Amino acid sequence: MIEPRIAYAESRGLKVAYAVMGDAPLDLVFVPGFVSHVEASLEFPPIQRAIERLTRFARVISFDKPGTGLSDPVEGVPTLEERMEDLTSVLDAVGVERAALFGTSEGAPMSALFAATHVDRVIALVMYGSYAKGSWAEDYPWGPKRDQTAAGAELIEDGWGQGFSLEVFAPSFAEDPKLVGWWARYERQAASPAMAKAISRLATEVDIREILPAIRVPTLVVHRKGDIAVPVEGARYIAERIPGARLVELDGCDHFPYAGDVDSMIDEVESFLTGARPVRPVDRRLLTVLFTDIVGSTARAAELGDRRWRGLLERHDELARKEIDHQGGRAVKATGDGFLATFDGPARAIECARALNPAAETMGIQLRAGIHTGECEVIGEDIAGMCVHLPARVCGVAAPGEVLVSRTVKDLVVGSGIEFSEHGVHELTGVPGEWELFSLTRADRW
Repeated sequence: MIEPRIAYAESRGLKVAYAVMGDAPLDLVFVPGFVSHVEASLEFPPIQRAIERLTRFARVISFDKPGTGLSDPVEGVPTLEERMEDLTSVLDAVGVERAALFGTSEGAPMSALFAATHVDRVIALVMYGSYAKGSWAEDYPWGPKRDQTAAGAELIEDGWGQGFSLEVFAPSFAEDPKLVGWWARYERQAASPAMAKAISRLATEVDIREILPAIRVPTLVVHRKGDIAVPVEGARYIAERIPGARLVELDGCDHFPYAGDVDSMIDEVESFLTGARPVRPVDRRLLTVLFTDIVGSTARAAELGDRRWRGLLERHDELARKEIDHQGGRAVKATGDGFLATFDGPARAIECARALNPAAETMGIQLRAGIHTGECEVIGEDIAGMCVHLPARVCGVAAPGEVLVSRTVKDLVVGSGIEFSEHGVHELTGVPGEWELFSLTRADRW
């Protein structure tokens, strides 16, 4: 039996449990879906065998997201952005500079988002049993509809801790009483019924469709053709939109990666990872861009005169840089009557925008803000491309004291508690197409 080294990383004031197995030179981080328990999982023989195979060519690192397994309990389900922070903390704790990510099920979208955002820390991406959107849409018709998700929530409510989910996640195990008994114990160890239900609900709200083209690391998408839980069409959708992604469809109907023909799945992963070359330094990455603007700056400058206006701008710039730094962002540049900044995640950009206006009002000025998440061209300390133009145009639509965001931003902060109201569909000057915008609600705004 594999003896893992189990320890804790510090993330967001929480303890995140992780396990390290093997000592091969390639670091492979297993990003779990739904629920997990890094210690109890290795008591399950099918998982033991799979990990033993993986450790022949990789040092395997796994972790429990807060609220599950050995990690600290939390009241709410961690968002994708918060889970990215947790993963970064685990990498730092283990001392890993760059790793391959193996995201399964609900863990695959977060892995994809991390790979697009933190290109310098990911050498390759494996997405197993994955999906881009957790619910039905006209252009994503294989996602579960509301009645299906409601039925799944009822099953969790009534049967959690009894091994009920095997019939959906691992049908090949469902007829073996010993495996059913182990699975039931694993459910109880991995999460409480309330947390399992909350995670399941949040998973249906995930939507990373617009992020897929921004992934620039070598990517393998693996899926079983008859997967009951997540139809294979979702994997095909992902592979078509990630540049250069390779799609492998395996026989079988199990969603759980360690059920069914596990060796074929690991064969594909091993072949892909051991043949992958290091990623060349890139100059494009996924960022959240915040653009702010001082309302009525021209009239205010005329009122104050050049010297006083210059002094006001200096205080404004100092305030902006301080708050951007506080939220973990990067101040790209002052724009004369506003600021351009980037963040690794949209929630931090929103928190920064939320904090800026009250402080600005003490100086006798009002701000408005636009936020978008997209692929940016990084040129030294500057950024360029549509990721700059779009939030600037969004900011121009905002009213005094208002924070407007794109739909991409709204979708990426699902589960964070940040609330928005619809602001309609807009044509933005110099930006192709129509854009659906959302306003940070007044109670949440400043």
